[in-house]
Amino acid sequence: MILNRYPWWKNLLIVVVVALAAIYAAPNLYGEDPAVQISPERGEVPADLADRVEKALTEAGLTPKAVETQENGLLVRFADTETQLAAAEAVRAELGDGYTVALNLAPATPDWLRALNAKPMYLGLDLRGGVHFLLQVDMESVIDKKLEGLRDELRRRLREEKLRYHSIAVAGRELVLRFDESAVRDQAYELLRREFAELEVDTDEDQDKALIRARLRPAVLEEERRNALVQNIVTLRNRVNQLGVAEPIIQRQGEDRIVVQLPGVQDTAKAKEILQATATLEYRLVHGSPSDWYAAESTGRVPPEARLYHRRDGSPILLKRSVIVSGENIVNATAGYDQRSNMPAVFVTLDNEGAARMAKVSGENIGQPMAVVFIETKLDTREVDGRVETVRRTTEEVISVATIRDQLGKRFQTTGLELEEARELALLLRAGALSAPMAIVEERTVGPSLGRDNIAQGFRAVLVGLALVALFMAVYYRVFGLIADVALFANLVLIVAVLSLLQATLTMPGIAGIVLTVGMAVDANVLIFERIREELANGNSVQASIHAGYEKAFSTIADANITTLIAAVILFALGSGPVKGFAVTLTIGILTSMFTGIMGTRALVNAFFGARRLKTLPI
Repeated sequence: MILNRYPWWKNLLIVVVVALAAIYAAPNLYGEDPAVQISPERGEVPADLADRVEKALTEAGLTPKAVETQENGLLVRFADTETQLAAAEAVRAELGDGYTVALNLAPATPDWLRALNAKPMYLGLDLRGGVHFLLQVDMESVIDKKLEGLRDELRRRLREEKLRYHSIAVAGRELVLRFDESAVRDQAYELLRREFAELEVDTDEDQDKALIRARLRPAVLEEERRNALVQNIVTLRNRVNQLGVAEPIIQRQGEDRIVVQLPGVQDTAKAKEILQATATLEYRLVHGSPSDWYAAESTGRVPPEARLYHRRDGSPILLKRSVIVSGENIVNATAGYDQRSNMPAVFVTLDNEGAARMAKVSGENIGQPMAVVFIETKLDTREVDGRVETVRRTTEEVISVATIRDQLGKRFQTTGLELEEARELALLLRAGALSAPMAIVEERTVGPSLGRDNIAQGFRAVLVGLALVALFMAVYYRVFGLIADVALFANLVLIVAVLSLLQATLTMPGIAGIVLTVGMAVDANVLIFERIREELANGNSVQASIHAGYEKAFSTIADANITTLIAAVILFALGSGPVKGFAVTLTIGILTSMFTGIMGTRALVNAFFGARRLKTLPI
């Protein structure tokens, strides 16, 4: 007599997979807590941060559910969003500048599940909501940066043409070139008209100086603004990819604003910090000696070919105006440790242009000191007389000064940062520099765009679909139908577990994919059970019919699922955000239904009927 039995390891595999799926799907049952996330903008988390936050909440009459210390800050949980919003204001007032205070939705997962690294899956803005930022691009800095670049280029060209000028300065929206002689001014005027087509130039007189006033043409101004907005959007997409956020929405709004929606984001403080930050590096040669540096700081007289900077300890240093390479020349950056000093370091890779310039300058200045300038720009928004005003705050610090020992090439390292700063700087350099600083003029944790009814209706659709399919299978196939229903429920648990493990974002189209999977998941069992019926009708024994049903139906089941899987992969590759969400859940559902519909049901059929002498089956 043929016996239908699985080897013990297959049964164990099925039990282990289903048990693990139940564990990693469980966090989705616990919901989330409104929370406030607090992290210092720089350096380590102060030891008294929790005490200061708790004091501020107590004085405001607010009671948190929990205060949790994390690696990069503090997470304070609350019972409702009203308390959360009031707490954020109280904490901001207490801590002041130097801290990022952001709204968050923190999973209410029990500690024992967190210890297993079990996390809930993300829900999209149309289900759970997420974080919404409205960013204001500082277009003034775009024009300033363009004019400063033109000023340096003008200096270079005038020196090459041996045209002596008194000064070149940026005054508002124009460049003012001063000359001691009108004849030299006229030669420079012709040079500008000939080589700098983006400028409108006029001559002028000021006391004893001959002047040229140069302004960017309106078309050039508009193009610079447009390019800055486009580059910022591209950079934001790169940074969001670095954060690992699924299905973000990043789009232009008006002439100088960008909307960023991060569905299901967990660490809003980090997202806010990374999106808004403009951090980069500049490599410059050192000018003069320490006595020159302190003299320049005390007298305020800085040589025209140098700029005054300060190190992190506050001491002054003069650096040459010409930049060797900057963040624009960096194509890759990673954080790590210097092997010799074991200090945090950023390993930088330059593009071909930057590598050639670095090799040339370092080769010509072996034995001379070179400095690394860390530049960080932030925009602070403040409400004054009912109006929101934006104030730009730029920090320029010399983080490292080292003597050039050998000619440098395409890849080298920079030290002088703390580990967390090195990681963040490497991320920003990899993602690309923002063309202009941006201020967050609106920030909120948004609820479902279609209301809570979206969640209820989606959940109801899955339950109704599951119930109707389960009822049909139980009525039509009796005990075998009940076995298929158990496999169908296990399939749902597996889908949720896989989405949670992948930290994928579930949207309404994703729920549609799950509902479709519920209907398709029993297709395999229908084919198998019908094949078993045919074998029984042909007079085969019960055990032979079970064996033939599973073996002969497998090729048909595989063909059907593979073709559907190909369609799902094409949808994911070519579709937009919502279509991708549908394709992801459909793909996962196809794979899990193959496991539960074939291996899972056969294990149960073998357990109940595989080793028994039967003349008929309840099918």
